[in-house]
Amino acid sequence: MSIEINNLQDIATQVRRDIVRMVHQCQSGHPGGSLGCTDYLVALYFHVMNHKPEFNMDGKGEDLFFLSNGHISPVFYSVLARSGYFDVAELATFRKLNSRLQGHPTTHEGLPGVRIASGSLGQGMSVAIGAAQAKKLNGDKSLVFSLHGDGELQEGQIWEAAMYAPHNKVDNLISTIDFNGQQIDGPTEKVLSLGNLRAKWEAFGWDVMEADGNDLQNIIAALEEAKSRAFQGKPIMILMKTNMGHGVDFMMGSHKWHGVAPNDEQLQQALDQLQSSLADY
Repeated sequence: MSIEINNLQDIATQVRRDIVRMVHQCQSGHPGGSLGCTDYLVALYFHVMNHKPEFNMDGKGEDLFFLSNGHISPVFYSVLARSGYFDVAELATFRKLNSRLQGHPTTHEGLPGVRIASGSLGQGMSVAIGAAQAKKLNGDKSLVFSLHGDGELQEGQIWEAAMYAPHNKVDNLISTIDFNGQQIDGPTEKVLSLGNLRAKWEAFGWDVMEADGNDLQNIIAALEEAKSRAFQGKPIMILMKTNMGHGVDFMMGSHKWHGVAPNDEQLQQALDQLQSSLADY
């Protein structure tokens, strides 16, 4: 699916409206990272990735996406619904009993677009590498994309995967880190400093790029450039700078909105700032 750049901003704004309403309605969830990663996921699903809303689990002949930082499920669900995987009206069931839209994505409910249960941080890159290797073994020239939080890099399994992929020339993988500098307990620099991430990933043998994740044109250009670098012997890592809570001024840049729901007044303030020409559900 590819949509003109001028329309993508409206879609991103609508997705942000979905996010704040979903989290407000159940008074639970993670709005900050979801808002920050909206432009990336809109770019991926509406412009960059070759994918089929007529969902099948094996994904043969199409690009695959794996969300490792599963707590930002609101943005994932909204983008899946808005790109045709399931009815947009189902977003109103977020985190409710017996809903397919649980707080962290699961597979047992059979939600189209969700291929792994995620939320146990650190595991998504290993899964994405496995899927990418399977595609190569099957002669499938499609790509695998994955998204990870920067705080998630404090998990050891990430670095095992980081060693494995270059060693095995998993060069059909494009991973992205949401580099917003915030995690649930505070700034990453105070919780556990990440150091020079570019130098780290390059030292592990990855082809490293940088991008502005809250500029649609910039992130689209970065993803397209990453695609052009695929199949050249190295996995690709995009260090994507974002602003937690992007689009809602009182949430922006603060770890306090990592996992807090807005109250009625705050919801209205957010919706007033997020004006879209698209029809709401």
